[in-house]
Amino acid sequence: MSGPAPPIASPESLPHHVAITMDGNGRWAAARGLTRSTGHEAGLVPVRLCVEECSELGVEALTLFAFSSENWSRPAEEVASLMGLFLSAIDREVDELDRKGVRLRIIGNRQALSVRLQARIASAEQRTAANRGLKLQLAVSYGGRWDIVQAARKLAGECASGRLRPDEIDERRFAGALELADLPDADLLIRTGGERRISNFLLWNLAYAELYFSERLWPDFDRAELTRALQFFAGRERRFGLTGGQLQAPHLPVSQ
Repeated sequence: MSGPAPPIASPESLPHHVAITMDGNGRWAAARGLTRSTGHEAGLVPVRLCVEECSELGVEALTLFAFSSENWSRPAEEVASLMGLFLSAIDREVDELDRKGVRLRIIGNRQALSVRLQARIASAEQRTAANRGLKLQLAVSYGGRWDIVQAARKLAGECASGRLRPDEIDERRFAGALELADLPDADLLIRTGGERRISNFLLWNLAYAELYFSERLWPDFDRAELTRALQFFAGRERRFGLTGGQLQAPHLPVSQ
């Protein structure tokens, strides 16, 4: 068993935007002879912890991968249970999120959700829209490829209407058509459950993210493991295509 996590070096070393793939609820439940729905309910505990910790640390944005576009293919009973869990969690948690100044937003293809859930989402988003604290995104019915395709369709529509010329489309404008248009790209991706893949999450926004893979199943993810992930990030040298020497001597011009 690993020991206590080292302290984070300084506030300046924190990521601006943390993304988390919350994996392992089903395996956690199966190991205890429990239903998968019970595992998903247990996964709410680390969600609250991460929101609280990121809020207190001053992290700008936290994006949680809750339900992928591919998860619709899971057994109907599990999908129905998850949708019910989202509904009850929004109703139960929105007061506390608002009190903490957290802005909540749901990203993903919400047209695939029930009308009732869409209404609850819209109400929670409206209630917290003016909050100035942590920007919390829950990715529900979300896929990175879907995100890119819908952005391309949006820009294609603008070109077809004459509001935009194709040669005006650059990375900045394309990023502005994505679900996370108003946020910085994710600096740190945390994935629990021992898997080491992105799984169609934030494909554009993870271009230069540091990747932290935890063996912990999501319901077992705790404050110490979050601190380890943040400490891992603090120890990384982020070069964004430059050399280490260029970072150490930023006054030197970059060769073309």
